[in-house]
Amino acid sequence: MEELRPATILLVEDDPGDQKLIKVSLKSQKIANELYIVGSGEEAMDFLYHRGKHSAETPLPDRILLDLKMPGMGGKEFLRRIKQDEKMKKIQVVILTSSDSEKDILDSYNLQASGYIKKPVELGDFKRVMKEIEAYWFIICKLPPKEE
Repeated sequence: MEELRPATILLVEDDPGDQKLIKVSLKSQKIANELYIVGSGEEAMDFLYHRGKHSAETPLPDRILLDLKMPGMGGKEFLRRIKQDEKMKKIQVVILTSSDSEKDILDSYNLQASGYIKKPVELGDFKRVMKEIEAYWFIICKLPPKEE
């Protein structure tokens, strides 16, 4: 049986409650995924490009869970910028947002999002959706080999 490789995940989410729910949900997995959390698009850019408090030892994530609706640099602008960068464009970005607007969905896929998931409002539904996200994106979906 193939051994599962833990994923390095960057969560870009401004809501502390959602950050906590996602963190607890991911920790419940049997895979030791490494989770980093930032609260804005600007901080996510600093994380990826090792600026400010994010050192050069900060790993490039395998996947990014991205909220669209954030103050400052929103999710779409963040997605646009990283998909224009040769080094960053291979990172799988899954939109995890409260919006179910057709325009937001279409814009996200046009900007090369790997997936789009609407965050449920009810806690039980949120936990169920996170479990399904984990099953697909962190167990079933294969990661490319790490570049040296």
